[in-house]
Amino acid sequence: MIPDFEVTVLGNTSSIPVHGRNHTAQVVRFGQECLLLDCGEGTQIQMRKFRVKSSRIAHIFISHLHGDHYLGLMGVLSSYNLSKRTKPLTIFGPKGLDEIITTQFRWSNTKLTFPLTFVETKPDGLNLLLDHPRFSVHSFPLTHRLPTTGFLISEKEGPRNLRKEKLQEKRIPLAAIQSLRNGHDFVDENGDRYLVEEYTLPLLPMRSYAFCSDTCYEPKLARYIQKPTLLYHESTFMELDAARAVVTFHSTAKQAGEMANLLKAKSLLLGHFSSRYVDLREMLEEAKTVFAETELSEEGKTYAILP
Repeated sequence: MIPDFEVTVLGNTSSIPVHGRNHTAQVVRFGQECLLLDCGEGTQIQMRKFRVKSSRIAHIFISHLHGDHYLGLMGVLSSYNLSKRTKPLTIFGPKGLDEIITTQFRWSNTKLTFPLTFVETKPDGLNLLLDHPRFSVHSFPLTHRLPTTGFLISEKEGPRNLRKEKLQEKRIPLAAIQSLRNGHDFVDENGDRYLVEEYTLPLLPMRSYAFCSDTCYEPKLARYIQKPTLLYHESTFMELDAARAVVTFHSTAKQAGEMANLLKAKSLLLGHFSSRYVDLREMLEEAKTVFAETELSEEGKTYAILP
């Protein structure tokens, strides 16, 4: 059985929290591991509202230093401290974020109950941030008004499943089973060969989730991302406001669909909606004119990332 790989949207608005929409934040779960992507104002309230187990989050990724993407971070950290958290926490974010955190805790005379590590991200290419046994997290540069990175979460190959009929046909040495599950052929001391193709089931396609927080339409993303299972791409504006998108270094819904096509994504999730739009259905239809497998992100909804 494949590990659960899913994303829960906590906030999907842009600069102003209006129309019942909140600032950007998402929780990605892979098996028992939870990652927080961006942490806009009110993130901890949204986590409680949607029953997200914040204590399971060990890694937080901040895309850039616009307030709607990180102003909820101090609240989350302070609540961890008040609840006497001891589990280590690592924050990945742009230069300056560590100074912001340190300054606030210094002036509030806060002594943390848990180890906190900060890793500075670099918007200069595809960079490995987290190397977990079952998945990896890379950052990649986005084009916005200040240094901004997206995040790519990629599944790794796990142990292969053996064909049950083969186990019933022949007694297979333990060493052979271990080798086959790791994807390697095995030859025993008698010269008998156990081939991966013959004794194991085919691997399912590896899954990935690409998170593009704030960015203008940028074809260069194809250098870093190819065939994501699910692409989250900001769609702040509609085409009728394309001029505004250019000025603010944001994207339209149609451009998000075009990016999904360029990257050969399996499906697209829209978000970061401008406060000027109350009803988002026209935005969805606009994106679907160029990429059919598109959804609007909905706060509190969990999206499974399936092969």
